Amino acid sequence: MSAVRTERPTRRIAAIDVVRGVAILGTLGTNIWIFTHPSGPFSLFPDTTGVAGAVETGLRAVANGKFLALLTLLFGVGLELQYRSAVRRGMRWPGRYLWRAALLFVEGLLHYVLVFEYDVLMSYAVTSMLVAYLIGRSDRAQRSWMVAAGALHVLLVAAGTAGQLTDSWPQTNPSTALYTSGSWLDQVHARLTDWAQFRAEAMFILPMSVLLFLAGARLLRAGAFAADGQPLRNRLMAWGFGLGLPLNALTTAAGPDWALVDRYLVPPVVAIGLLGLVPTILFGLRGDPGPLHRGLTSVGRTALSCYVFQNLVASIVCYGWGFGLAARFDEFRPWWVFGLWAAICATFMVLATWWLRHFERGPLEAAWNWAYQRPFRGRS
Repeated sequence: MSAVRTERPTRRIAAIDVVRGVAILGTLGTNIWIFTHPSGPFSLFPDTTGVAGAVETGLRAVANGKFLALLTLLFGVGLELQYRSAVRRGMRWPGRYLWRAALLFVEGLLHYVLVFEYDVLMSYAVTSMLVAYLIGRSDRAQRSWMVAAGALHVLLVAAGTAGQLTDSWPQTNPSTALYTSGSWLDQVHARLTDWAQFRAEAMFILPMSVLLFLAGARLLRAGAFAADGQPLRNRLMAWGFGLGLPLNALTTAAGPDWALVDRYLVPPVVAIGLLGLVPTILFGLRGDPGPLHRGLTSVGRTALSCYVFQNLVASIVCYGWGFGLAARFDEFRPWWVFGLWAAICATFMVLATWWLRHFERGPLEAAWNWAYQRPFRGRS
């Protein structure tokens, strides 16, 4: 097993929480375009005509795939921390961690059925069950799995892109009525009956998730969140922004036929840069944390609750069974969409900060922890 770096725990955890907060709110920056479109999850590609279309294309490109990849890296970081804790306590591994993963899968299933078609928690739960058996293996074994998972991911993206370029990729017909005038139960029924279509991404990203889980764990071990880890963070930023951003600009400009490359192949490179950038900014701060710092930390500490509830709030605000603003404000895209994203982010930073002044964990985190601890009460 590779050597594990020892960092100052408080600063390390603070850095991880802030990056996780950025990832959660950035993920909403991707999903908000789905909620605010009259076609809901069928609105994969924006209207690129005119100034408004160009602005929406640019705003979508900023978030597309990058924060999903960043969140995936952080799940790998979390898995590594759980592994360290088990080793420190002399507990069998993966042991109870598999129960954690099972609970995450149930949480994701409920989130998918009741709230959001593109839930990612189910995919992370399945990935964590596999990576839990790899996290304690040798560097050589982990590198082999990373290479294999990365190669499979590239092949899947290449095959999908070839299908799009040759017009052989299956097309979907947007259904506006379901999201502008359909009931909440109508949408639940659609998620249950169109399972294969809506869960395709969750299955598609499994190889990428394995790669990024292991990469996140190894970056933590290498000191990416340590106060003295700046040389590593500089390399991450150099690769992530020096290579990732130019490639991302090319794939965005290439149009819908390159959508899979634009969302699943290039963004993980940019996410590596973000993983280096945010702790760099954090360790450069002097004095007490400001409101933004505190808000992001609080969102990071209540990440599960914020992820689920921000999607629920967006659903209520946008869909026809709620306030119906997606159809009512469609002519004001993309300006109102950005405003809604900023408003939800600010609201959850304030609420999460307030909640943690009164409670140790977020609401879903507390329920999840109770369910995790329940079967093991009275055991060592």
